[in-house]
Formats: sequence, C-alpha cells, structure tokens
Amino acid sequence: MKGGEGKMDRKTVEKLRRMQMKALCLKLANLIPQDYLSKENTSQQDHLDRAAAYIHNLTQRIQKLKHRKELGICNYMESDTEIEDSTKLEFKFPVVEVRHQDQNLEVLLITGLKKKFALHEVIGILEEGGADVVNASFSIVGNKIIHTIHCQAISSRIGLEASRVSEMLQQLMR
Repeated sequence: MKGGEGKMDRKTVEKLRRMQMKALCLKLANLIPQDYLSKENTSQQDHLDRAAAYIHNLTQRIQKLKHRKELGICNYMESDTEIEDSTKLEFKFPVVEVRHQDQNLEVLLITGLKKKFALHEVIGILEEGGADVVNASFSIVGNKIIHTIHCQAISSRIGLEASRVSEMLQQLMR
C-alpha cells in the first residue's frame, strides 16, 4: 500500500461488508419464529423473504388489534380467528364481577356512559360485606366506563362475604 497506509483496499472493505451482512441476516433469521422458516437449508434470500412475510403478518395483526381497540375492548370479545370472521359478541351492561381470594376482593364494574351510580353507595355495600377499600380507579374506553375497586377484609377472623356483596352490587346497578 503505497501512500495510503491507513486505508484498506476495496477487496477487504467488500469482504467485511459481506461478513457484516451475513451476520445481520443470521440475527434476523434468529428473530423469526421457527414455523416461518423451513427445516431444510435455505438461502439468505429465502430467510429475507420469510422475514418480510412475518413482518407483513405482524403489521396486519397490529392493524386488526388497533381496530378492535377502537371498537371498544369490552364491547367485543373475540379471538384472532373471530376477528377474521368479523363475529362480534356484545356485553349486556352493566357488568358486575366480584373476585375473592384469601382476604382480598376485587370488584369490576362496567357500565355505559349514560349509567350513573354513586361510588359511595358501592363503597357502603363493600363495607357492609366486611371489606375495606384499598384502591379505586376508573377508565373510559369507547362508550364504557370501567371501574376497578380493590379491597381487603376488615377483620381476618370474620372474612368477606363475596357472594352477598356481588348480589347487592347487581341490585344497585340495575
């Protein structure tokens, strides 16, 4: 190398570029699920084609999930196959769900935007059932309001009356 002692020749630069591209293709192939790759030895071009197909499928799935989110998470329950079939199951409002585990109680209330209820009445029912409210939050998703209330038993000896709480909340929400 006359006069350009710090520079690499074109051949070396090209060899390094090919090695880097091969390493990147291998890295990409390792990110693609095995069911998208064939079992036999395939070329880098095949790996790139399959990676592109996988990315395209992911993009379509993201679009379907965004559309589903826009429709309202709780308004429609559907699996991925049901999304493709455009089958939609509507919830009947209000939804009251009471989950009881050990000394904890979780209450999920889902109502339409027009359904009004007083939160203090819900808390009163929970306290009557032996629960102390630890946390309460709500979210508005589409045309629904989702209330989540976390409780603990006031007394570990007495416990919680989850079934009674559930019945009383069902009556309140009607």
